[in-house]
Amino acid sequence: MNRRNMLYGGVAAAAALAGAGAAWWKFQPHATLNGPSAKAVSDAFWAASFDSPDGKPLAMASFRGKLLLVNFWATWCPPCVEELPLLDFFYQENKDKNLQVVGLAVDQPSAVRTWLQTRPLNFPVGMAGLGGTELSKSLGNTSGSLPFTVVFSPAGALLHRKIGKVTPEELVQWTHLV
Repeated sequence: MNRRNMLYGGVAAAAALAGAGAAWWKFQPHATLNGPSAKAVSDAFWAASFDSPDGKPLAMASFRGKLLLVNFWATWCPPCVEELPLLDFFYQENKDKNLQVVGLAVDQPSAVRTWLQTRPLNFPVGMAGLGGTELSKSLGNTSGSLPFTVVFSPAGALLHRKIGKVTPEELVQWTHLV
């Protein structure tokens, strides 16, 4: 009986390791960031425009030429609102270094406006709405999770993507991608 349990345990452990390895591989930012499909996705992103909270257009093309960090977030997402002060501080410290941060709110515009009245951000925010989920998926967020962050080179190429909260160390690393 003990040998049978050990055998079952060993098979279960091997299956768990294989599943964890597959998940790790799938969700790592190493996935192909170049090629024809990546260029089409990147071109579609740069052609996009969103309304800002005050109703003015926020064209992604206006940020070309800078290292661009785009953060998909929502007011109802605790990790999102926890990382926004870090992103805001990072932006303020680096905005004179050819770096731009943009927040794309995957949320109701009224909720975002209300939230920003009590916690204003210094970087631009675009109202991506629920369509922002599809945009983030096209950029590699296959699970549609928030927060989700992508980094584009000044030339417009997608350099990196991250599901989950960013860390100060990652922000510093990303400034050295170009």
